[in-house]
Amino acid sequence: MDKSSKSISDPGEGKARRATLLGLGASVLLALGKLAAGIFGHSTALVADAIESFADTASSLIVLQGQRIAERPPDEDHPYGHGKAEAVSAVVVCVMLVVAAVLIVIEATGQMFRPHEPPEVWTLAVLIGVIVIKEGLFRVVAKVALETRSTAGHADAWHHRADAITSVAALIGVTIAIWGPGWFGSPRLVIADEVAALCASGVIVYTAMRLLHGPLHELLDAAPPDFIERVRAAAATVEGVRHVEKVFARKGGAQYHVDMHVHVDPGLTIREAHIISGKVRSHLRGTIAEVRDVLVHVEPDEKGSA
Repeated sequence: MDKSSKSISDPGEGKARRATLLGLGASVLLALGKLAAGIFGHSTALVADAIESFADTASSLIVLQGQRIAERPPDEDHPYGHGKAEAVSAVVVCVMLVVAAVLIVIEATGQMFRPHEPPEVWTLAVLIGVIVIKEGLFRVVAKVALETRSTAGHADAWHHRADAITSVAALIGVTIAIWGPGWFGSPRLVIADEVAALCASGVIVYTAMRLLHGPLHELLDAAPPDFIERVRAAAATVEGVRHVEKVFARKGGAQYHVDMHVHVDPGLTIREAHIISGKVRSHLRGTIAEVRDVLVHVEPDEKGSA
């Protein structure tokens, strides 16, 4: 194993882990608070929202473990490192979102067909507090995920945003369920609480499907065209490189492993060609932060020598 390879572990990833821990602690407290408020305040939307928050908690634990695994250096069994653990954890987070949505639908549908009291007025204050805290967590975690290029962190941030959205839906539903029957003379409006929960579940599923795009592409070794072009252009500036033929890249965590073919003067010795490949590798790792390591295959530029 090349000891000079960039280490995956850096201060940025420690920052991402701290952001995840912050979200984890907040999700646990909010989930317990919403569950208690939902039970004692007679709000199905709040109970459903609590279920989503417990899914948040489980997802944050998964993300945290994924980040820890991703930080491990390459070894004999994992020569490309463990960076894809982040993408795997991001996929699991998305699955957890869908599971939470299904549980909300089951709970809300069951309550719609049972006679029940409207929620207590004080549950509105609980929901407003949850919305403010969750939106704040989204902004903090999303900012750190952007700085550290963390796929799992991005998914975790949007999990907080999804929780805030479900709480907004619950706030609207609870408000209508409390005052709607009196304002409009329709006792059936009490089910607005459950309708809000059903709407929120739809938003959660949409969020999960949107978030799956990034980690699935990473697991399938898709590389963004703009990154490939940046690598190609940078390699072409190295002295001795006549042509950059092929560039492949696979993402692991926040960085990419690059494989490339470069053409050089066919009259060079093997040693001289090897020196050029080393310059290409050093130049790419030094100028493009997303590049973790580079494997350069040198070929004779027969066309150029003709």
